[in-house]
Amino acid sequence: MTESWVNSAERIGVDLHLELSGPGGRRAALTRALREAVRSGRLAPGTRLPPYRSLAADLGVARNTVADAYAELVAEGWLAARQGSGTRVAAGLPPTPSGPGARGVQGGREGVAGQGGVATGPRHRAPRTPVAVPPGARGPRHDLRQGTPDASSFPRAAWTASYRRALLAAPSEAFGPGDPAGRPELREALTEYLARARGVRTEPDRIVICSGFAHALRLLFDRGTREGPAAGGVLRGPLAVEAYGLGFHRELLAAAGVRTVPLPLDEHGARVDGLGRERAVLLTPAHQFPTGGPLHPERRAAVIDWARARGAVVLEDDYDGEFRYDRRPVGALQGLDPERVIHVGSVSKSLSPALRLGWMVLPRRYVEPVLAAKGEREGWVSVPDQLALADFVACGSYDRHVRRMRQRYRRRRDRLVAALAARAPHVEVTGVAAGLHAVLRLPPGTERSTVKAATWQGVALDGLAAFRHPQGPTAAGDGLVVGYATPSEHAYGAALEALCEVLPPG
Repeated sequence: MTESWVNSAERIGVDLHLELSGPGGRRAALTRALREAVRSGRLAPGTRLPPYRSLAADLGVARNTVADAYAELVAEGWLAARQGSGTRVAAGLPPTPSGPGARGVQGGREGVAGQGGVATGPRHRAPRTPVAVPPGARGPRHDLRQGTPDASSFPRAAWTASYRRALLAAPSEAFGPGDPAGRPELREALTEYLARARGVRTEPDRIVICSGFAHALRLLFDRGTREGPAAGGVLRGPLAVEAYGLGFHRELLAAAGVRTVPLPLDEHGARVDGLGRERAVLLTPAHQFPTGGPLHPERRAAVIDWARARGAVVLEDDYDGEFRYDRRPVGALQGLDPERVIHVGSVSKSLSPALRLGWMVLPRRYVEPVLAAKGEREGWVSVPDQLALADFVACGSYDRHVRRMRQRYRRRRDRLVAALAARAPHVEVTGVAAGLHAVLRLPPGTERSTVKAATWQGVALDGLAAFRHPQGPTAAGDGLVVGYATPSEHAYGAALEALCEVLPPG
């Protein structure tokens, strides 16, 4: 690893979820949020904080605001600054009231640094059907289907380094039968990362490693052939879902005998005031899939209140929560009540769906039932891959990769918006503040013909109607769901050109 590469990576920084709110100016709010993150245990002693420029850019504040907040907390003893090693959480701070495992896992909403407001296989894309192309073509020339990152950007060198380090350092017992909950190294690394970057409040023994979101759904709902406590599934329906979502997940639930009830959507996300006697609700609160936009803060609070009153549970699909561009960060819904929310994430969007690595952050009462559903030996994720991801997260490579890709995808998003403004100004682009896809709003009655024209021209993309719940409203109208992350960098320009060619005229 060269010195120039390390210096470049340090300038990129790491992710740190903070919510700036309360009385006073931006500096006071930042100082208060950092102090609370340290006090609650979300930021452990020795944690290196992002550089001034990096954190200032993430929060939309001046560099001096961050520098002054850091200096104040250094003076108070919360942080320590050393030339050449950056600013870190001070060592020797007293333990938090809940002990070393506590990262704010208390009941209610207190102790949360942020209250505002990431799958197996083909996560968040419909099962891929053959795309018809002109005679003689061997497949789609331009792949703009949503759901996958740029495969050519996988960090091969950094991943190989982590894999090698992890295997050399692993104890011999790691290559035995193991723990169905997942390797402790990975659960420890995820506990720190999710607390810092997503505002999740948990402990390692409340995390169960799975192969992605679909695997998590199967563990939670599939009746299978099990006997005993796990028979009939950990959770039961009816399950409320957003009116637009991934059809593959609805099919999986239907196969498990779970009835899904669609919730209408508007510009503030799911209409959770429509929740009734359902036993659970599945939401994408950080970035509604596929229409875009976060769940409004009032609705975030309302769905937690509903779950508490009904004894129900919220399934949080955090499928791309790490990719935000020009809006304030939205923390995980789980941070509002860890005992009422099952938080599910994966590396499908951030690294690659080929790794088949995901996690469930569970309320304590669900840990043993989920492990019983998983079984003693079946349905495990590769242990060497778990060890490699643990190292990849712990050494900072995951942060560096996510931030690098966030910059690249933002540039792609901007190119898409600019191309449409120049070539098809009548087409509105929505859902672009975060994620890896955009929704193109089309004139009424043109979606089907546009998808057909795109298919004929070798452009693979999805129509918005493909994601609508069969019993859900059609209020979203006609549109295209365009994935701007899928093409490689050198193929992206031609894909945009082809897209503009098939759009209906104004």
